[in-house]
Amino acid sequence: MNTTLVLGIGNTLLTDEGAGIHALSYLQEHHPDLPGVEYMDGGTLSFTLAIPIEEADSLIVIDAARMDSAPGTVHVFEGEEMDRYLNSGKRTPHEVSISDLLAMALLRGRFPANRALVGIEPESLDWGQAPSPAVARSIPEAAAAVTSLLGRWREDAT
Repeated sequence: MNTTLVLGIGNTLLTDEGAGIHALSYLQEHHPDLPGVEYMDGGTLSFTLAIPIEEADSLIVIDAARMDSAPGTVHVFEGEEMDRYLNSGKRTPHEVSISDLLAMALLRGRFPANRALVGIEPESLDWGQAPSPAVARSIPEAAAAVTSLLGRWREDAT
């Protein structure tokens, strides 16, 4: 069976920077037993995530993403669109970048066949453990984007 890694990343001490972790928690609560899906809290990223990314057939990353949109806007960057976005210089303050981890997987010949970034436009990156109201309202939409990708990729594989 193909495996999909759903990786929530962010810092839950910086309000909307934790959007990916909050969306991951929502998915774990509402969709705990999706076949072939592994949920992982990636925190603020580190090189230790390279192995799980390499071992996954598909990868969905959920993160706060600067898109010059209204706070709480959810956008799915899939495949090459994800690659272009990650290399555009619009980043969040993580120890390493998602593009660094994907480059490592590519060098080792284990690049996820399907990959997507579910980005949530942040409103605030100030100290605080809860997301802003706009981002909190977008968490179910981000989760729905993840489950939609999972369903489509599952259909494409059959």
